[in-house]
Amino acid sequence: MPIIGSLKAVTAGADLIGETVDVPRVSVAWRPPLDRLQPEPATDAANQIAVARVLAARPAWVGIGRALDLIPGMRADLLLHSGPPLRWEDASGPLRGALDGALRLEGRESADLEPCHHHQAVGPMAGVISASMPVVAVEDTASGRRAYSNLNEGLGKVLRYGANDEVVLDRLRWMAAELAPDLARVLAAGPIDLAAINSKALQMGDELHNRHRAATSLLFRELAVRGLSGESLKFVDSNDYFYLNLVMAAAKAACDAAADVARSSLVVAMARNGTEFGVRVSGLGDHWFTAPAPVPAGLFLGSYTQADANPDIGDSAITETFGLGGFAMAAAPAIVQYVGGDVETARNATLEMYEITLAENPNHQVPALNFRGTPTGIDVRRVVETGIQPVINTGIAHRRAGVGQIGAGLTRAPIEPFLDAFRAFNA
Repeated sequence: MPIIGSLKAVTAGADLIGETVDVPRVSVAWRPPLDRLQPEPATDAANQIAVARVLAARPAWVGIGRALDLIPGMRADLLLHSGPPLRWEDASGPLRGALDGALRLEGRESADLEPCHHHQAVGPMAGVISASMPVVAVEDTASGRRAYSNLNEGLGKVLRYGANDEVVLDRLRWMAAELAPDLARVLAAGPIDLAAINSKALQMGDELHNRHRAATSLLFRELAVRGLSGESLKFVDSNDYFYLNLVMAAAKAACDAAADVARSSLVVAMARNGTEFGVRVSGLGDHWFTAPAPVPAGLFLGSYTQADANPDIGDSAITETFGLGGFAMAAAPAIVQYVGGDVETARNATLEMYEITLAENPNHQVPALNFRGTPTGIDVRRVVETGIQPVINTGIAHRRAGVGQIGAGLTRAPIEPFLDAFRAFNA
């Protein structure tokens, strides 16, 4: 039978093979599976239940108040931090800097440490939340689950990156004394639909982990219409990252709705504390599967270099867990100017993540992929079978306390927590 049209070869594996083919070729980054999986009807059924809860999520911003008053189990002598549990002596530089700053803010010399995730909360980078800090309350109106996060300070020398001088603390005091009450006043008019903002922002060039320009602008319009004060609006307008903490809480509420489904291998949390990277799985309860946190590679500010970078830190990988961030980079080609790579890097990151997820979220459509939904619902089994590690785009903190942000970049979740979770799942 004659061949119609031109020939094109698809090659995988060693370049030597492809180089022997004298036609245009496309090289595929294929790798052998880490483990062969057998069919698991019970797990497949459980995963459909769990991922359906994630897809059904309709997050809304419903309130704001002091952490001591809103966060379950919060105490005056407790500091919350990002990632899985850790001891003070194991804390990295930026986390120590943030903890020191929070102690001074609270007028304390010591406090207990617990993860934000253990209290229905999430925090970016160091993720430190203390009793007097204002926190947002976000509710998944489909499941009734609530999650909490602090307010975003902006970029550069801020507490979440480990900076803790008086300029940083004075900003936090103003946010508690002036900004939070102003936001509470306008929220009294009713909840703000974050699900709608997320959907629109993805179609306006955000990926909702490290690019929030559209989402923050949409929120700004809503707050302005409701009568937020000029000073507060100026602060929101000056900080494109203001929306980050809201989408993190939205993602946390959605993923918590999928937790504790027996036999489900769906990942419901990925988080980093600057020392370890941790994963939680729906069917495996509250257990953390951990490995050393990787050091992100990226673009650096000023004279800072890769040698200055701290290992990855923050609860913000909950956005990737929800199918946003690195999983939605095809929606945000401009993100590569901030985290590195090129437009194809962004597109390919999203395409690759379909290989390890259970569904496509119809509420999170990507125009550049013909409005395909973002890859959603990381499956431990698929990560183990393919060897594909979840991609995360992230800010980069200096490894020393007190310096702050030095860049942004890309990293991959380490494979070990997924392998350990898979073994526990099948024990």
